[in-house]
Amino acid sequence: MSRLVTAGRTAGLIGAWVGVASAGAAVGFAAERYVMGRSLKKDDPYADEPFGSLRGTSHTVTTDDGVDLDVEVDDGPAGAPTLMFCHGFALTMDAWHFQRRDLRGSARLVFWDQRGHGRSGPLPDDGELSFRRLGADLGQVIDEIVPKGPIVLVGHSMGGMTVQALAEARPELFGKRVVAVALIATSGQKIDVSGLGLPGYLGRLAGRAAPAAVSILARKPELVERGRKMGSDLAYVLTRRYAFAEGGSPKLVEFTAIMNAAVPIDVVARFFPLFGELDAAPAVPVLAKIPVLVVGGERDQMTPVQHSRDLADALVDVEYIEATDAGHMVLLERHEVVTEALRTLLDRSRRGGRPRRMSSRIASVRRRRTEEGKR
Repeated sequence: MSRLVTAGRTAGLIGAWVGVASAGAAVGFAAERYVMGRSLKKDDPYADEPFGSLRGTSHTVTTDDGVDLDVEVDDGPAGAPTLMFCHGFALTMDAWHFQRRDLRGSARLVFWDQRGHGRSGPLPDDGELSFRRLGADLGQVIDEIVPKGPIVLVGHSMGGMTVQALAEARPELFGKRVVAVALIATSGQKIDVSGLGLPGYLGRLAGRAAPAAVSILARKPELVERGRKMGSDLAYVLTRRYAFAEGGSPKLVEFTAIMNAAVPIDVVARFFPLFGELDAAPAVPVLAKIPVLVVGGERDQMTPVQHSRDLADALVDVEYIEATDAGHMVLLERHEVVTEALRTLLDRSRRGGRPRRMSSRIASVRRRRTEEGKR
C-alpha cells in the first residue's frame, strides 16, 4: 500500500511539474480538498463573480481531420468588427470571462475551445498535433463563423502561438481580413522546459525527469489522474505560485484550477513537447503589416516576459504593455488593463494612420514611449 501511495504522489508531482512548465496554468488542477476545506478570503473582490456562466450562441466547426470544435458567438452592433479569442493551454474559452463580460455590445465576440480542451472534441489517436495544426483549426473557425468583415485576433499563451501559426500558414488573411492582433503572455520562440519552472535542485531534478515523465503521462494517464486527486492541495499552491503574482485572488486561482481540471492528462502529455519546439519567426513579417498589441506579465514564470518584449521589439505598429504585478494569467489578474488595451486596439484598427510604437509598464505611474519607428 505504501508503494502505491508513493507512486500516486510521484505521479501527482509529475503532472504538476508538466503543467507549470507549459504555456497554460498548472495542471495539478482540481483543488477540491482545498476549496472544500478552506473558505475564500472574505476580502477577495471576486468571491461572488459568476465565472463560467457567460454563454453565447453555440456553433460546431468540424475540422478537416474530424475534430468538433466548440464555438460561441456574442453578437455585436451591425458593421462592428469581430473580436476572436484564442485561449491558452490547459484552459478553456471561459478564461476570457472578464473580457467577455466587459466587451459585450461593443463588437461581435467569438470564443472557441481548442482541440482536446473544454467542450471541443478529443485529439485523434493518430492525428497530427502541432502549432501548424492549431493554426489550421483557427483558420477553419474563421472561414465558417466569420466569412466576411474585419477581424481582430486575440491570443493568450498557446492561443497567441496559434495566431502566429495562422499568420505563417495563411498570410493573405492578414491586412485584408485580420486587421489587428493581440498577443497576451505568449511567445514566438521555444520555451525552455528543461527545468519545468522549478527552482534550484528541484528544477535540475525535474529537468532530468522530464522526457520520461511525459512518456509516462502518455502511457499511464489513469495513474497520473489518481495522483492529481491525491495532490490537490499541492496543485492549488503550484497554480497560485506559477500562474499568478504573489497575493492574487483565491477565487481566480480556484477558477484557473477548475479550467485546468477539464483537460485530460493524456492531452497535456501530447501538447507538452510542442512548447520546446516553437519557432514563430516567419509570422513576424506578416504581423508587421497590421497593428499589434503585446501584453506581458512581469512575473510570468511560464512564458518569460522577455519573450513578450522580444515580440514587441520585432514589430512595427505595436503597443507593448507590461503589467508589473501580474503573472501568466494577466488576462484575469489585470483584466481591466487587458480589456482597455483591447478597446484601444479596436480603435487603432478602425483609424489606420501611421505605424507607431508605444511601450508602458502598468501598476506603477511610470510610462515610457519608445522612439517612433524604432526597431
